[in-house]
This record gives sequence, C-alpha cells and structure tokens, in this order.
Amino acid sequence: MVDISIQGLVKAFEQDKNILNGLSFDVNSGERIGILGKNGAGKTTLFRILTGEVHPDEGNVVVASGKRMGLISQIPVYPNGFTVEDVLKTAHERIYELEKKMNELAARMSGNNSDAIMREYDSAAADYERLCGYNADVERNRVANGLEISETMRGQLFSELSGGEKTRVNLARLILEDTDILLLDEPTNHLDLKATEWLEDYLNKFRGTVLAISHDRFFLDRIVRRTIEIIDGKAEFYSGNYSFYIEEKQRRYEEQLKKYEKEQKELKRLDEAARRLYQWGTGNEALMKKSFAIRSRMERMEKTDRPKAEKAMKIKFAEREFSGDEVLIIDGVMKSFGDRTLFSNLELIIEGGERIALIGDNGTGKSTLIKLIMGEEVPDCGMVRKGPSVKTAYLPQIIKFDNPNRNLLDTMLYSEKCTPHTARSRLGSFRFSGEDVFKPVSALSGGEQSRLRLCMLMRDEVNFLILDEPTNHLDIQSREWIEEAVESYEEALLFVSHDRYFIERFATRIWVLENGTITDFRGGFSEYRDYLKRQSELDQHRKSKEANREEPKKERRKNTASSEKLLKKTERDIEKLENELESLEALYEQYSSDYQKLLELDEQKEQLRQEIDALYEKWEELSESL
Repeated sequence: MVDISIQGLVKAFEQDKNILNGLSFDVNSGERIGILGKNGAGKTTLFRILTGEVHPDEGNVVVASGKRMGLISQIPVYPNGFTVEDVLKTAHERIYELEKKMNELAARMSGNNSDAIMREYDSAAADYERLCGYNADVERNRVANGLEISETMRGQLFSELSGGEKTRVNLARLILEDTDILLLDEPTNHLDLKATEWLEDYLNKFRGTVLAISHDRFFLDRIVRRTIEIIDGKAEFYSGNYSFYIEEKQRRYEEQLKKYEKEQKELKRLDEAARRLYQWGTGNEALMKKSFAIRSRMERMEKTDRPKAEKAMKIKFAEREFSGDEVLIIDGVMKSFGDRTLFSNLELIIEGGERIALIGDNGTGKSTLIKLIMGEEVPDCGMVRKGPSVKTAYLPQIIKFDNPNRNLLDTMLYSEKCTPHTARSRLGSFRFSGEDVFKPVSALSGGEQSRLRLCMLMRDEVNFLILDEPTNHLDIQSREWIEEAVESYEEALLFVSHDRYFIERFATRIWVLENGTITDFRGGFSEYRDYLKRQSELDQHRKSKEANREEPKKERRKNTASSEKLLKKTERDIEKLENELESLEALYEQYSSDYQKLLELDEQKEQLRQEIDALYEKWEELSESL
C-alpha cells in the first residue's frame, strides 16, 4: 500500500531557478527512507510541501486516506502558560475526551440504567482501551525519560525552553500521538548519544512510515532501508542504507565514467575516420558520402554525460611541532553553578598526539570543561595548565564573529591581517568563491559559518586543537571535508561530539563525563562500546547469580512455611482421632453383652490406632525438618 505519492513536484523561490524540478517517487507503508542532498537541495522544502505549509508550483502530493503525518522540525504554537507536561498531554487529547465522556455516562447510569446509555458507555470504554488509555501516563513517562525530558523540565513553561529542548519535546509529543507517518528533519541534532540510541530503538520498533533528513551517518545506517538523493531537483534511488548508498554511488560513478570514456574514444575514432574520408574524397563522391554518413551516425549516438566528481577542499591545519611531556594538566578541578556541582576532583593529563573524545549526556558540563581549558571560565578549585610550547586552536559550538555585517572577504582581511589575494585563495580552498565572498557573514548558514571559522583557525601553527561539536550544523559533504582536514592533523586533539562516525574515526581515548566525574577509557569508540556491552553482560550475570542465591532462601522460607502449616494440621488430625478413640472406648461398656458389636468396636479401635501411629510418625518427621 502506498502511503505517499509524489508526482512531478516543481518549486522555485527565485526566478528561473527550480529548487525542485520534477521530483517524483512513491513511499510504501512501513518504509524507512533517508532523504539526502546538499544543503539547499530542497529536502526541507519537500517536507514543507508534504505537510501543506508550502504549495508546489507544479505537481501534486497524495497522502493515503486516514494516515496522520507529523513533522519533527515544525514546532506548533501553544497557549501562553502551557508547560512541557501540558504539551505532552496534547498527544492524548482523544483519550482525555473519552475519559470525560465515560465519567459523564457513568453518572447518568447511576440514575438511569437504559440500554442505550450502557451501549454508549461500552463503546466509549472499548475506544478508550484501544487507545491504551489505561497506560497513557506510563507511556508518557517512558517516552519522556527516553528523550531525557526530566521532571523539572516537564514543569517548565514550554515558551521558555531552548530551540533544542522544544524540538525534543515536540518529538516526544509526536511519538505519543502514535503518528502513522513521521517526517524527521535532523532529529538527532539536539540529542545526546543516549537519547539518540533510544530514538533509534524506538524507530526500529515503530510500525508506521519514516522519512528522515539527517546528516548523522550512524543514524541513517541503523534506521534507513532505502535512500533517495535529491540532485538538481530530481530523485536518485538507492535500495539500502547510507553505507550502501556510498558504495553504490561510487560504483555508478565509475560505471558512468567508464561508459563516457568508451563513448568518447569511439567518437574520436569516428571523427578521425570521417576527417580522413573527407580529405581523401575530394572529387570522389562515394568517399564524401561515407564521411557524411559517419558524421550523421555520430550525431545520432546516445551520449553519456561526464559524471561530476565532488571536488575535495584542499585544507590542512598548519601544525607546530610539540616539545614537552604534557599538552594539558587538569589537577583537582571542581566547577559549580549555584547549588549544582557539574564535576569535582578531576585529575587528567593529555600528552602529545592524543585524540580524545569528550562525551556525555546533555547538561553534564562538557562545554563548561572546554571553557575552563580555554580560560573562558575559572574553576572553583584546582588547576588547569597547558604546556609552555602549546599553541591552541578552538572551534566553539556557537560560532560568533566580531562584526557579522561584514562580508567574508573583509572578515578575513580584518581578522587575519592578510592580503586580498591570500584571503580569496584561502576562502576558495573552503569553497567560498566568486560572488560568495561578498556575502555578509550574517547571511551564512550555521554550517557555512563553521566552515568560515575553520578557515580562519587554520592560519596559525597549532599543536592542540579543540573542537566543540564541529559537525553539528554541517551537511554530510561538509562533515567529510572537515574529517579530511582533521585526518591530516597529527598533533593533540580534544573534541566534544555526538557524531558517532566522527568519534569512531578519530578517537583513540574516550572521556565519559557523568555523575560529576570523568571515566578515562584508553581506546577507540568501538572498543568503548564493546566494553559497555561486556559490563552490561557482567551486571546481568551478577544479578542472575544473586537471584539464584536468593532462590534457595526463598524456597526454604516457602518450604518452612508449608511445613509449619502441615505440622499444625497433623496435630489437629491427631487430636481429632484421639477424641474419636475416647468416644469408642466409652461404647465398650454400653455393648459389653453384645459379642458381635464388641468385635466391630475392636476393628474400629485398631484402625484408629494405626492412623494415629502414622500421624505421630509424620509429626516427628515434620518436627525434625523444622
């Protein structure tokens, strides 16, 4: 069944420039599709058309009847005074309406037991159960905890949250609504590793349809089953995840290049043949006809366009050779804000050439630690000291420029004190060329501003590079450019990142900031994940052993209780039979002259004694066991 059918979409925001130019594809129910393309390729425009926020110039979109669609990046406006909890509860509005209706019907039934009211109540109760109304609070807590929406945040006004926090709450709301079609526009941008992995697990169990725009390559590999790349306003299809897309795209490029070169070789051969025949055919009509026939054949030949290879940015950090033992020493450092202590008693050393990833949940203090290292913050106690020959370059998470109204060229000239030729050359190596260099810095996207700041950083010889979320606002291509630059850098590197591809590629040491301290893991990201897996298995094994040790105790307690009950029952049975025996003894005097009756009484007496003896044996066994 097709959930979404997109046919011939055309959309332009500038005259004579179609951002979408005949885009067409179908999305089947339950598919997981990754939408790729450069920044500005039209990915977000496509999503805005799907939700009806933007109308196409041509073409149409058909969404299957009854299917509910939700867009993560589109944050609704809520009434003044709405808390985060109020926003989350809007996902269960239908449940609360049914609950109110059921209460009203129950009140009416107390004074009126008509069949019509009871049927109406039964129908509402069935809908309430179908919508999981009895588990609504539990589900809301589960989703909020998974996306790290704390109890404190749930009590805050929604309007006072940051953009990233609003995105997280909106994502939780859409998940709780049980939307049929999820449109995810960079869903992991404001999530830490733990929340991202929770979202991935949720989406893998989600029964609906998912379309995701993402630059998180780990996320795309784990979630996506089909990839659509938007190039020149049209769709190219790949039947796999991101890793498949990379390999298949390269294979297609090589195949097209091979075909193109083969055609060019054939065209050159035909051209030479036609030219020779033309030269030889002066005065020879037959040769001239052959020459024209070859030219005509060349025109009719189907020609393959030369495939475009992405031009890599020629960027490299200017390195300064490090001499000394330590790049950085952190000794007994503590930092608090008000009553909240972010971390305390940190003892860490960075040596030359190390590549360290600083990871941890949002709000644990990663950026604060970076600011302490850069001298932008002062520790409450302890010491942060760099080696005497250390020269640092720092790319902050939030990029700021002294004068954002200046254009790129002037920004380079004022900041770098270089010649216009040098400035344009360096800007060009970072893909800022032509008229782009005269754009104001304020007009750049977040990714472009990161690129410009990196361009400025690379002027100096550095031996300690600090990056705070370096890939956060970059498209995949720009991430790969930065990775190439970092790959060529061989001195000390400290970076904060949630980009698992970046961490996997560069980290040789992991600092995990949690619960106010740093766990220092000597190894790469894969090794760290394996370590966590082993620790989890050991914890489970330990819990299992403890449970097994507890089981005999429970069994003994259970057996003891059972034996005590049985002992008391045995005592009661003995008492009962002894009473019966006494009553039987009294009958002997009554029937003293009836021989036959006395024989019967003897048999009954013997039977009772045997039963009493057996019960006494049982009583002794039970007493010993206790």
